[in-house]
Amino acid sequence: MRGYFGIGVEGVSKPMNVGNLFRTAHAFGASFVFTVGARYARRDTERSDTSHTDVQVPFYEFASVAELRLPRECALVGIELLDEADALPTFRHPRCAAYVLGPERGRLTPALVACCDHVVRIPTRFSINLAVAGAIAMYDRLLSLGRHAERPVAAGAADSAPPVPVHGEPVSRRKRRLAARARAVRLN
Repeated sequence: MRGYFGIGVEGVSKPMNVGNLFRTAHAFGASFVFTVGARYARRDTERSDTSHTDVQVPFYEFASVAELRLPRECALVGIELLDEADALPTFRHPRCAAYVLGPERGRLTPALVACCDHVVRIPTRFSINLAVAGAIAMYDRLLSLGRHAERPVAAGAADSAPPVPVHGEPVSRRKRRLAARARAVRLN
């Protein structure tokens, strides 16, 4: 899969859930994790982040939204239950993205929502656990951007292998010129 993603939280109300989110991010291959305006101590999440994500992948702490810095070409995607947000099943994930979730007992701040390139919502009846919401978003990214075989029409697993990328033969400038000359001769 081309591109990369990171995931983080703004504010922390339940550190164990943040540890669970970061562990899941590590399992899904996140390139980085981060917090914004959060008091986060690794010792508060040791029981839930058993993979020790913050020492396996880059971990960034931003004191405020104003300090938030992302790599060039990285889209910020807020995950929040807002009426105006795009539904996750119809959202096309950016190739390079940083996903951010709000705290369990709150929402993303208006300042952070204003910084987002996209805001998506998971179509549930009510708010779900922070780590579960992050896992759903990462799994949806994997399904939509990953190279997997098509699902079968009938119930059960697909027998086919993932599609093989087709690149064709390399085309040199010399071959291109010769082919153009040959076409010109045929037309005359």
